Amino acid sequence: MTTLVVLSVVDIVLLIAGLAFYLYVVGGQLTRVATDLEECADIVWEIKKNAEPIVEGVSNINRVGGVVAGALPLLYGMAEGIVVGATYQPPPPRSPAAPASGTRRSRMHDMVGYAPEGSGGSQAAQPDQEPVSS
Repeated sequence: MTTLVVLSVVDIVLLIAGLAFYLYVVGGQLTRVATDLEECADIVWEIKKNAEPIVEGVSNINRVGGVVAGALPLLYGMAEGIVVGATYQPPPPRSPAAPASGTRRSRMHDMVGYAPEGSGGSQAAQPDQEPVSS
């Protein structure tokens, strides 16, 4: 019977030690949470202090918004009267562009003074001058 008593006492001591360790860990976590909440409370009070000057402006904005909202039906009716005679009519679609007539040629040679045989040279590109006789 003494072995049973000794094992029971050891079991109770281990249970109390486990509970003490658990309470120590939970207490540390609760301390951290309390510190974070205190910092959050300070931030909230700072935000409230910064928002107090805005309250008067918000009431003014709400008053002006009410005036504008009251004028919207009148403005809508006036806009409907204007739009009735000014309905947009899109122009008719255009026909596709016609292709260029004739053969396209490059004027790069004429710009640098090169006249390949049979092309007429740079004289062909300048019709307002007299042809040079040889």
